[in-house]
Amino acid sequence: MSKTNSTTLNALRTLFGARAASRLYKRSRGRASHILEEARASYGDGWDLIRAVRDLTEQAFLERSSETVLDAPARVVAFLKQRFAGLSYEVFSVIFVDSQNHVMAFEDLFRGTVSQTSVYPREICVRALEYRAAGCVLAHNHPSQNAEASRADEALTRALQQALALIDVRVLDHIVIGGDNHFSFAERGLI
Repeated sequence: MSKTNSTTLNALRTLFGARAASRLYKRSRGRASHILEEARASYGDGWDLIRAVRDLTEQAFLERSSETVLDAPARVVAFLKQRFAGLSYEVFSVIFVDSQNHVMAFEDLFRGTVSQTSVYPREICVRALEYRAAGCVLAHNHPSQNAEASRADEALTRALQQALALIDVRVLDHIVIGGDNHFSFAERGLI
């Protein structure tokens, strides 16, 4: 096993535990190799492991979630914290689910600046219809590390709930990640 592959496997063990890491690594060995080559070409040696682990973690989340019902908010929050870690700009993402809350897709739909992102309800509705989604979890990060939802976040959530309700898509939660903290609209009773 090469040094890079060994390092990748060790990072996966840290994130998922030995058994899950071995299964994930075996299942995606070709993909991991491709990700590492692409990352090294794009970012140089310093970023390859970070990008590989991020991509493999996203893949593992989607594989695990599609097998089970999305009923563990803590797992979603942990995934989002890892996904948004270290970003110096805002990203607005959506997890699309079927009628039994199985994950259908995860997409980063909008990218913004250090303090804001433009979000277009129409685009989210289009993607929800393409997936034939029954529900979704909205998520975005605050690079400032402050996870509290702003008034703009609250207004956006209401607007998205209204737009998605017109096409019978439920908004299950809107999660804001700020560093190691999170704000869940569902946990606070705002959804």
